[in-house]
Amino acid sequence: MCILVFGGSGFIGSRFIKRLHETDSSVIINVDKLSYASDQTNLDFIKDDKNYIFYKKDINAKDEIREIIIKHKPKCFINFAAETHVDNSIESSYEFIKTNVLGVQVLLDLFREYHSETKNNKLKFIQVSTDEVYGDLSKSDSPFTEINRYSPKNPYSASKAAGDHLVFSYINTYKLPLVITNCSNNYGPNQHREKLIPKTIYSALNNKPIPIYGDGTNIRDWIYVDDHCDALIEIINSKYEFNHFNIGGNCELENLSLVKKICALLTDKLNNNFQYEKLIEFVNDRPGHDYRYAIDNSFIIKNLDWRPMTSFDKGISSTVDFYLNKYQHE
Repeated sequence: MCILVFGGSGFIGSRFIKRLHETDSSVIINVDKLSYASDQTNLDFIKDDKNYIFYKKDINAKDEIREIIIKHKPKCFINFAAETHVDNSIESSYEFIKTNVLGVQVLLDLFREYHSETKNNKLKFIQVSTDEVYGDLSKSDSPFTEINRYSPKNPYSASKAAGDHLVFSYINTYKLPLVITNCSNNYGPNQHREKLIPKTIYSALNNKPIPIYGDGTNIRDWIYVDDHCDALIEIINSKYEFNHFNIGGNCELENLSLVKKICALLTDKLNNNFQYEKLIEFVNDRPGHDYRYAIDNSFIIKNLDWRPMTSFDKGISSTVDFYLNKYQHE
Protein backbone atom coordinates (compact mmCIF):
# COMPACT_ATOMS: atom_id res chain seq x y z
CA MET A 1 0.00 0.00 0.00
CA CYS A 2 1.12 3.56 -0.72
CA ILE A 3 0.28 6.16 1.94
CA LEU A 4 0.40 9.88 1.18
CA VAL A 5 1.33 11.84 4.31
CA PHE A 6 0.85 15.60 4.37
CA GLY A 7 2.92 17.40 6.99
CA GLY A 8 5.12 14.38 7.70
CA SER A 9 8.15 16.40 8.80
CA GLY A 10 6.45 17.94 11.82
CA PHE A 11 6.11 16.56 15.31
CA ILE A 12 3.20 14.12 15.02
CA GLY A 13 3.67 13.45 11.30
CA SER A 14 7.28 12.35 11.70
CA ARG A 15 6.41 10.08 14.63
CA PHE A 16 3.57 8.59 12.54
CA ILE A 17 6.02 7.82 9.72
CA LYS A 18 8.37 6.21 12.25
CA ARG A 19 5.62 4.02 13.73
CA LEU A 20 4.32 3.10 10.28
CA HIS A 21 7.82 2.23 9.09
CA GLU A 22 8.32 -0.01 12.13
CA THR A 23 5.07 -1.92 11.66
CA ASP A 24 4.29 -1.85 7.95
CA SER A 25 5.94 -2.22 4.55
CA SER A 26 3.92 0.54 2.89
CA VAL A 27 5.46 3.03 0.51
CA ILE A 28 5.41 6.37 2.32
CA ILE A 29 5.14 9.66 0.41
CA ASN A 30 5.82 12.69 2.60
CA VAL A 31 4.63 16.09 1.38
CA ASP A 32 5.71 18.98 3.60
CA LYS A 33 6.40 22.64 2.88
CA LEU A 34 9.00 22.65 5.69
CA SER A 35 7.67 25.51 7.78
CA TYR A 36 9.47 26.69 10.91
CA ALA A 37 8.01 23.82 12.98
CA SER A 38 9.20 21.10 10.58
CA ASP A 39 12.48 19.27 11.11
CA GLN A 40 13.89 16.95 8.48
CA THR A 41 16.33 15.42 10.97
CA ASN A 42 13.29 13.76 12.56
CA LEU A 43 13.28 11.50 9.49
CA ASP A 44 16.99 10.70 9.18
CA PHE A 45 16.16 7.08 10.03
CA ILE A 46 14.23 6.64 6.79
CA LYS A 47 15.61 9.19 4.32
CA ASP A 48 17.62 6.57 2.35
CA ASP A 49 14.87 3.94 2.34
CA LYS A 50 13.64 3.09 -1.18
CA ASN A 51 10.05 3.00 0.13
CA TYR A 52 10.22 6.61 1.32
CA ILE A 53 9.85 9.64 -0.97
CA PHE A 54 9.82 13.29 0.10
CA TYR A 55 8.37 16.29 -1.74
CA LYS A 56 8.81 19.85 -0.50
CA LYS A 57 5.38 21.20 -1.42
CA ASP A 58 2.66 23.34 0.12
CA ILE A 59 -0.74 21.61 0.34
CA ASN A 60 -2.24 24.65 -1.37
CA ALA A 61 -0.19 23.91 -4.53
CA LYS A 62 -3.08 22.02 -6.11
CA ASP A 63 -1.60 21.17 -9.50
CA GLU A 64 1.68 19.97 -8.00
CA ILE A 65 -0.09 17.81 -5.41
CA ARG A 66 -2.27 16.36 -8.19
CA GLU A 67 0.87 15.29 -10.06
CA ILE A 68 2.14 13.46 -6.97
CA ILE A 69 -1.19 11.66 -6.60
CA ILE A 70 -1.25 10.60 -10.26
CA LYS A 71 2.34 9.38 -10.09
CA HIS A 72 2.11 7.33 -6.89
CA LYS A 73 -1.56 6.28 -6.77
CA PRO A 74 -1.87 6.23 -2.96
CA LYS A 75 -4.49 4.16 -1.17
CA CYS A 76 -4.62 6.49 1.81
CA PHE A 77 -4.25 10.23 2.38
CA ILE A 78 -3.51 11.41 5.94
CA ASN A 79 -3.29 15.11 6.71
CA PHE A 80 -1.12 16.36 9.57
CA ALA A 81 -0.27 19.62 7.79
CA ALA A 82 -1.41 22.47 10.01
CA GLU A 83 -0.47 25.62 11.83
CA THR A 84 -0.93 24.61 15.46
CA HIS A 85 0.38 27.12 18.00
CA VAL A 86 -2.49 28.99 19.66
CA ASP A 87 -0.32 31.96 20.65
CA ASN A 88 0.70 32.49 17.02
CA SER A 89 -2.93 32.35 15.89
CA ILE A 90 -3.79 35.09 18.37
CA GLU A 91 -1.04 37.28 16.92
CA SER A 92 -2.18 36.63 13.34
CA SER A 93 -4.65 34.08 11.99
CA TYR A 94 -3.83 34.42 8.26
CA GLU A 95 -1.49 31.42 7.96
CA PHE A 96 -3.91 29.34 10.03
CA ILE A 97 -6.79 30.00 7.64
CA LYS A 98 -4.55 29.45 4.63
CA THR A 99 -3.31 26.03 5.76
CA ASN A 100 -5.99 24.70 8.12
CA VAL A 101 -8.99 25.70 6.00
CA LEU A 102 -8.03 26.46 2.40
CA GLY A 103 -5.36 23.74 2.38
CA VAL A 104 -7.87 21.17 3.60
CA GLN A 105 -10.30 22.25 0.89
CA VAL A 106 -7.60 21.71 -1.76
CA LEU A 107 -6.85 18.21 -0.47
CA LEU A 108 -10.53 17.29 -0.29
CA ASP A 109 -11.11 18.40 -3.88
CA LEU A 110 -8.10 16.41 -5.06
CA PHE A 111 -9.26 13.34 -3.15
CA ARG A 112 -12.78 13.66 -4.58
CA GLU A 113 -11.32 13.93 -8.08
CA TYR A 114 -9.02 10.95 -7.51
CA HIS A 115 -11.77 8.84 -5.92
CA SER A 116 -14.07 9.53 -8.87
CA GLU A 117 -11.42 8.63 -11.44
CA THR A 118 -10.19 5.42 -9.79
CA LYS A 119 -13.60 4.22 -8.53
CA ASN A 120 -11.66 2.56 -5.71
CA ASN A 121 -13.93 2.02 -2.71
CA LYS A 122 -10.94 1.09 -0.51
CA LEU A 123 -9.43 4.59 -0.55
CA LYS A 124 -9.27 6.52 2.72
CA PHE A 125 -8.68 10.12 3.72
CA ILE A 126 -7.89 10.92 7.37
CA GLN A 127 -8.04 14.49 8.65
CA VAL A 128 -6.00 14.76 11.87
CA SER A 129 -7.66 17.34 14.09
CA THR A 130 -7.76 18.44 17.71
CA ASP A 131 -9.96 18.31 20.80
CA GLU A 132 -9.81 22.12 20.89
CA VAL A 133 -12.59 22.32 18.29
CA TYR A 134 -15.08 21.39 21.02
CA GLY A 135 -14.27 24.44 23.14
CA ASP A 136 -13.59 24.01 26.84
CA LEU A 137 -15.09 22.28 29.85
CA SER A 138 -15.72 23.10 33.49
CA LYS A 139 -14.22 20.84 36.12
CA SER A 140 -17.49 18.95 36.53
CA ASP A 141 -18.33 18.50 32.83
CA SER A 142 -18.10 15.08 31.19
CA PRO A 143 -15.27 14.61 28.66
CA PHE A 144 -15.90 15.37 25.00
CA THR A 145 -17.47 12.61 22.89
CA GLU A 146 -17.84 12.43 19.12
CA ILE A 147 -21.36 13.88 19.36
CA ASN A 148 -20.38 17.06 21.20
CA ARG A 149 -21.10 20.26 19.29
CA TYR A 150 -18.11 22.23 18.04
CA SER A 151 -17.50 25.48 19.93
CA PRO A 152 -13.96 26.73 19.18
CA LYS A 153 -12.72 29.64 21.29
CA ASN A 154 -9.53 30.89 19.57
CA PRO A 155 -8.39 31.44 15.97
CA TYR A 156 -6.40 28.18 15.88
CA SER A 157 -9.27 25.99 17.03
CA ALA A 158 -11.69 27.91 14.81
CA SER A 159 -9.50 27.17 11.77
CA LYS A 160 -9.32 23.48 12.66
CA ALA A 161 -13.08 23.38 13.23
CA ALA A 162 -13.64 24.96 9.82
CA GLY A 163 -11.46 22.28 8.20
CA ASP A 164 -13.39 19.57 10.02
CA HIS A 165 -16.71 21.02 8.89
CA LEU A 166 -15.49 20.91 5.30
CA VAL A 167 -14.70 17.22 5.78
CA PHE A 168 -18.13 16.53 7.27
CA SER A 169 -19.75 18.36 4.36
CA TYR A 170 -17.84 16.29 1.79
CA ILE A 171 -18.88 13.09 3.58
CA ASN A 172 -22.52 14.13 3.41
CA THR A 173 -22.50 15.67 -0.06
CA TYR A 174 -20.19 13.35 -1.98
CA LYS A 175 -20.37 10.16 0.15
CA LEU A 176 -16.58 9.97 0.33
CA PRO A 177 -14.58 7.67 2.66
CA LEU A 178 -13.31 10.44 4.93
CA VAL A 179 -12.39 10.22 8.61
CA ILE A 180 -11.85 12.95 11.21
CA THR A 181 -9.81 12.28 14.33
CA ASN A 182 -9.85 14.67 17.29
CA CYS A 183 -6.94 14.09 19.61
CA SER A 184 -5.96 15.44 23.01
CA ASN A 185 -2.61 17.15 23.72
CA ASN A 186 0.32 15.16 22.33
CA TYR A 187 3.72 14.99 23.98
CA GLY A 188 6.94 13.13 23.20
CA PRO A 189 10.16 13.44 21.17
CA ASN A 190 10.63 15.95 18.34
CA GLN A 191 8.07 18.52 19.45
CA HIS A 192 8.87 22.15 18.61
CA ARG A 193 10.36 24.23 21.41
CA GLU A 194 7.39 26.61 21.49
CA LYS A 195 5.20 23.94 23.13
CA LEU A 196 4.80 23.65 26.90
CA ILE A 197 6.86 20.53 27.69
CA PRO A 198 9.97 21.20 25.55
CA LYS A 199 9.82 24.91 26.48
CA THR A 200 9.80 23.99 30.18
CA ILE A 201 12.80 21.67 29.80
CA TYR A 202 14.76 24.12 27.65
CA SER A 203 14.09 27.00 30.03
CA ALA A 204 15.11 24.94 33.06
CA LEU A 205 18.36 23.75 31.49
CA ASN A 206 19.26 27.34 30.60
CA ASN A 207 18.31 28.75 34.00
CA LYS A 208 15.59 30.88 32.44
CA PRO A 209 12.10 31.60 33.82
CA ILE A 210 9.56 28.86 33.11
CA PRO A 211 6.42 30.79 32.08
CA ILE A 212 2.97 29.56 33.11
CA TYR A 213 -0.18 31.34 32.02
CA GLY A 214 -2.50 32.64 34.74
CA ASP A 215 -2.45 30.56 37.91
CA GLY A 216 -1.55 27.29 36.17
CA THR A 217 -4.84 25.54 36.97
CA ASN A 218 -5.88 25.04 33.33
CA ILE A 219 -6.32 21.34 32.62
CA ARG A 220 -5.25 19.33 29.58
CA ASP A 221 -5.64 15.67 28.65
CA TRP A 222 -2.23 14.31 27.57
CA ILE A 223 -1.41 11.42 25.24
CA TYR A 224 1.98 10.06 24.28
CA VAL A 225 2.48 10.77 20.58
CA ASP A 226 3.24 7.14 19.61
CA ASP A 227 -0.07 6.01 21.14
CA HIS A 228 -1.85 8.58 18.98
CA CYS A 229 0.01 7.35 15.90
CA ASP A 230 -0.86 3.74 16.69
CA ALA A 231 -4.53 4.74 16.79
CA LEU A 232 -4.22 6.31 13.35
CA ILE A 233 -2.59 3.16 11.98
CA GLU A 234 -5.47 1.12 13.41
CA ILE A 235 -7.92 3.39 11.58
CA ILE A 236 -6.01 2.99 8.31
CA ASN A 237 -5.94 -0.81 8.60
CA SER A 238 -9.51 -1.23 9.81
CA LYS A 239 -12.58 -1.92 7.73
CA TYR A 240 -14.27 0.97 9.49
CA GLU A 241 -17.85 2.07 9.05
CA PHE A 242 -17.34 5.26 11.03
CA ASN A 243 -16.04 8.68 10.06
CA HIS A 244 -15.25 10.28 13.42
CA PHE A 245 -12.98 9.18 16.27
CA ASN A 246 -11.86 10.91 19.46
CA ILE A 247 -8.36 9.86 20.56
CA GLY A 248 -7.46 10.65 24.17
CA GLY A 249 -4.88 9.62 26.74
CA ASN A 250 -7.07 9.42 29.88
CA CYS A 251 -4.55 11.68 31.61
CA GLU A 252 -5.82 15.05 32.82
CA LEU A 253 -3.30 17.34 34.51
CA GLU A 254 -3.22 20.95 35.57
CA ASN A 255 -0.48 22.86 33.74
CA LEU A 256 1.24 23.74 37.01
CA SER A 257 1.25 20.11 38.15
CA LEU A 258 2.76 19.04 34.83
CA VAL A 259 5.54 21.63 35.02
CA LYS A 260 6.33 20.70 38.63
CA LYS A 261 6.55 17.04 37.63
CA ILE A 262 9.04 17.92 34.89
CA CYS A 263 11.07 20.03 37.32
CA ALA A 264 11.27 17.12 39.78
CA LEU A 265 12.35 14.75 37.00
CA LEU A 266 15.11 17.13 35.93
CA THR A 267 16.45 17.35 39.49
CA ASP A 268 16.41 13.56 39.75
CA LYS A 269 17.93 12.83 36.34
CA LEU A 270 20.63 15.48 36.57
CA ASN A 271 21.34 14.61 40.22
CA ASN A 272 22.21 18.22 40.97
CA ASN A 273 19.77 18.97 43.83
CA PHE A 274 18.72 22.18 42.07
CA GLN A 275 15.07 23.04 42.66
CA TYR A 276 13.90 23.91 39.15
CA GLU A 277 10.49 24.90 40.53
CA LYS A 278 12.14 28.16 41.61
CA LEU A 279 12.23 29.13 37.92
CA ILE A 280 8.43 29.00 37.55
CA GLU A 281 7.03 32.40 36.67
CA PHE A 282 3.32 33.12 36.38
CA VAL A 283 2.58 35.43 33.44
CA ASN A 284 -0.53 37.22 32.18
CA ASP A 285 -3.07 34.69 31.00
CA ARG A 286 -3.50 33.99 27.31
CA PRO A 287 -6.50 35.81 25.77
CA GLY A 288 -9.50 33.46 25.62
CA HIS A 289 -7.57 30.70 27.43
CA ASP A 290 -9.69 27.51 27.50
CA TYR A 291 -9.95 26.10 31.02
CA ARG A 292 -10.16 22.33 30.50
CA TYR A 293 -9.99 19.75 27.71
CA ALA A 294 -10.85 16.10 28.23
CA ILE A 295 -11.50 13.33 25.72
CA ASP A 296 -13.81 10.36 26.06
CA ASN A 297 -12.06 7.69 23.97
CA SER A 298 -14.50 4.87 24.67
CA PHE A 299 -15.80 4.81 21.08
CA ILE A 300 -12.46 4.00 19.46
CA ILE A 301 -11.62 1.53 22.25
CA LYS A 302 -14.89 -0.31 21.69
CA ASN A 303 -14.85 -0.32 17.88
CA LEU A 304 -11.15 -0.64 17.00
CA ASP A 305 -9.81 -2.26 20.18
CA TRP A 306 -7.20 0.50 20.52
CA ARG A 307 -6.21 2.06 23.82
CA PRO A 308 -3.31 4.25 25.03
CA MET A 309 -0.51 1.94 26.17
CA THR A 310 2.06 4.41 27.55
CA SER A 311 1.57 5.51 31.14
CA PHE A 312 2.20 9.20 31.72
CA ASP A 313 5.05 8.50 34.14
CA LYS A 314 6.82 6.35 31.58
CA GLY A 315 6.08 8.70 28.68
CA ILE A 316 7.15 11.90 30.40
CA SER A 317 10.33 10.27 31.73
CA SER A 318 11.42 9.15 28.26
CA THR A 319 10.40 12.54 26.85
CA VAL A 320 12.57 14.39 29.38
CA ASP A 321 15.46 12.02 28.52
CA PHE A 322 15.08 12.88 24.83
CA TYR A 323 15.19 16.63 25.40
CA LEU A 324 18.03 16.40 27.90
CA ASN A 325 20.09 14.69 25.23
CA LYS A 326 18.95 17.10 22.52
CA TYR A 327 19.42 20.36 24.37
CA GLN A 328 22.66 19.39 26.08
CA HIS A 329 24.21 18.72 22.67
CA GLU A 330 23.02 21.89 20.95
